[in-house]
Amino acid sequence: MKNVQEQSSEPRGLPAVWHSWRDKARNRASPGALSAIPVAAENFETLESPEAYRRALLALIAGARQRVLLAALYLENDDGGREILEALHAAKAARPELTAAVFVDWHRAQRGLIGKARSAGNAAMYRALARRFGPGVEVYGVPVQRRELMGVMHLKGFIIDDAVLYSGASLNDVYLQRHDRYRLDRYHLIRSRALADCLAVALDQALRRSPAVHSLNAPSAPKTAELRPDIVRFRRELARTRYRFAGDRVRQGEIGVTPLFGLGVRDNELNRTIVELIHEAKTRLVLFTPYFNPPGPVRRALDACLRSGCHVTIVLGDKTANDFYIPPDEPFKTIGALPYLYESNLRRFCRARQRFIDAGRLDVRLWRDGNNSFHVKGLWVDDRYALLTGNNINPRAWRLDLENGLLIHDPNALLVEAHRAELERILAHTQRLASHEALDAVEAYPAPVQRLLKRLARVRADRLVNQVL
Repeated sequence: MKNVQEQSSEPRGLPAVWHSWRDKARNRASPGALSAIPVAAENFETLESPEAYRRALLALIAGARQRVLLAALYLENDDGGREILEALHAAKAARPELTAAVFVDWHRAQRGLIGKARSAGNAAMYRALARRFGPGVEVYGVPVQRRELMGVMHLKGFIIDDAVLYSGASLNDVYLQRHDRYRLDRYHLIRSRALADCLAVALDQALRRSPAVHSLNAPSAPKTAELRPDIVRFRRELARTRYRFAGDRVRQGEIGVTPLFGLGVRDNELNRTIVELIHEAKTRLVLFTPYFNPPGPVRRALDACLRSGCHVTIVLGDKTANDFYIPPDEPFKTIGALPYLYESNLRRFCRARQRFIDAGRLDVRLWRDGNNSFHVKGLWVDDRYALLTGNNINPRAWRLDLENGLLIHDPNALLVEAHRAELERILAHTQRLASHEALDAVEAYPAPVQRLLKRLARVRADRLVNQVL
């Protein structure tokens, strides 16, 4: 009987549409053909740390005059989350004409943390602050699917007047580094009226106006069961949604920004662009992901990239830097097996491509910095493109969650130094993986993890689990 590390790295039994990416390869369009919003290069800023992200967000909210629209998976009931929501209420009180709204996942907002006692979730805090400060700051719950397991609202981006602060981070203590720990992400500030308007219109028209979307800080909210027909229609509408904007030619001193929207496997422009970007790489590709579980189209594109002679760097967190990691001396919970499952995926991937690692054409970099965690995602292709996204580049993001991203076109190489400085900061806490054998084998895992992974492998349920992770 095969154990976990002996299974093939290629999942079996995937839908035909999944494999249809191969058939479309001949018709692949260059990302450079995508329409883009021109932005002066000096209006693109890379922030260096979670603390800088927090300071910038608070400063932007305090100075807002027209609108503050925040989209994130969640805004947590902790010091970091409350600080942001209280800042929104303060800005609204100072300027009543300000439009202030937060968009979060409907399901995630109405449950407690995984492994903790049942509770009303973050929605209870939203209602409490609305009672305390009065109306004016709306927190909308966005139900992408009838159950959280089958899809969440994973759109990212904060629109404050004419600025867009984009990160894969959500809003809580660890993402904002309020206390001793942080969760590393990427943070970019882009000042562009056209880009801000584009993202704001999508939040208003595609999300806020839907009958499936409801305020979570109102005195009462409907039950999910009551919304099921609306949610089904909503998901169909989202699968057809695209960002609308007037693109133009990128001139000297400018970069281009293409906003991308994505939901589901079929005709997903974000998924398609990710694969096209990997195929576009000629000399160097850098891929960031916190949860190593690449979808089939991405894995095949990476293999083609390696065979073509391109240098590929994959940066991901060590299993101990995973936000689900539970130290062996603490009580085991099932959710704590996830970092080990991701590491098993990585071991299989590297074993099948060891020749590229040995040749120096594949660099796998494991990030670890004390008890902090890693949540970086996106792509960097040669010196021409960068993808900023909350997409984890895994089957869940590929098929189930509502995602977005910003493709940065840099035909004049104006952002090269900024991108390299960002990469150096991230790589400062990484070590290169010289061989798949340097990763722990299943037999070295804590006993409860071994039992669970071997049980999943025995019935091939690990393949199913990987498709919803």
